Amino acid sequence: MRIRGIPIRVHPSWFLILFVFTCASQGQISNLFDSELPVLLSWGIGFLTSLLVFASVVLHELGHSFMAMHEGIKVRSITLFLLGGVARIDKECVTAMSCLRVAIAGPLVSLSLAGLLLAFVQVASNTSLIASNLFSQLGTINLLLAFFNLLPGLPLDGGVILKSIVWHFSGSQRKGLKVANYSGRLLSVFAVFLGTFIWLRGGGFGGIWLIILGWFGLASSRSQNQIFSLQEILCTLNVSQASRRNFRVLEVDQSLKSISELNLGSAENQRISEWVLLCNAGRWVGYLTDKVLKDVPVQDWDKYLVSEYSQPLSELPSISDKEPLWHAVLTLEKLKASRLLVFNSAGLPSGTLDKVDIGNAVLSRLGLKLPKSFLETARQNNIYPLGISLVQVVEEMIITGLVQEPNSNESMK
Repeated sequence: MRIRGIPIRVHPSWFLILFVFTCASQGQISNLFDSELPVLLSWGIGFLTSLLVFASVVLHELGHSFMAMHEGIKVRSITLFLLGGVARIDKECVTAMSCLRVAIAGPLVSLSLAGLLLAFVQVASNTSLIASNLFSQLGTINLLLAFFNLLPGLPLDGGVILKSIVWHFSGSQRKGLKVANYSGRLLSVFAVFLGTFIWLRGGGFGGIWLIILGWFGLASSRSQNQIFSLQEILCTLNVSQASRRNFRVLEVDQSLKSISELNLGSAENQRISEWVLLCNAGRWVGYLTDKVLKDVPVQDWDKYLVSEYSQPLSELPSISDKEPLWHAVLTLEKLKASRLLVFNSAGLPSGTLDKVDIGNAVLSRLGLKLPKSFLETARQNNIYPLGISLVQVVEEMIITGLVQEPNSNESMK
């Protein structure tokens, strides 16, 4: 369904936790009434309790979403999954205070629901023990949901609040993100040890649930640390450290037949044709590709010179070899190009750069060496090796203020 245009979605893992919650609620109801309730009624109440718990989770996420919309941020969807719910937004908040307002809105909704439901417990106890128990359970769960989400560690709301506070006082969103990520890691380790202790002491599901939450938090922390590493590499390495000389050179007075002698490979077998750069007495004057051979009969290849089919070098997407790699990632994405021609400080072509060159340089710096055949397959498909989303990493770098988009009058941070 949709609420104010926001799609509410359900991940398949949600059905598992719905079943677990229903079983737990049914068992609690049966014990409360000493198994005097009909079995179908107890299961029905358990199922209703579970649905209302997740309705509370949706309201929690709607609190975030409505505040985000108030701050001018589009909300793409809300998804229920194994560990609760998550709201997917279009972009990050641009200020620390707007980030703080969006983060705190969810827990405030849960606290309000908890106060309202627990206030009804005493009223309902005079008329219906079932309703009183239902209000008590839902109120307690919303209270726990609020306090749990306020724990100061990512990806919880409390972690985002901590990030916002550090961001506000330090002026650096990235510093806030690092502090909150480190705090989240400590909390996750503590949750794993506490959950193990509770489980060994016979705590059962509660201990296991804490362990699952702890491992989820550790995975999230590791993922964020990997992003930090990628960002630092993309800022440290420049284009010259990743590019390679992947073009051929011909003099302008040579015939078209000389292109076929370069063994470039047929366009049918190559999704990306190689560039052939043309020189005239040591000056770079243009380029062409082997596709020109398809337009001229084989018997006429000796009759025409490559200069007659030359195209200006300025038509090729290009970049300076002094630019950082993150700029190359952004340039490839904006121009929708398969590769870039690299110019040195003298303004002369020195190499080419594609997604595989960038990805291979980054992965090599991380200590990961991929087979040549693997890289060539990725190059033919014009994708980054291992499917790493470097574009998203660079976009986050811009959002968090680590770098600024090119053509900005402001200097890079």
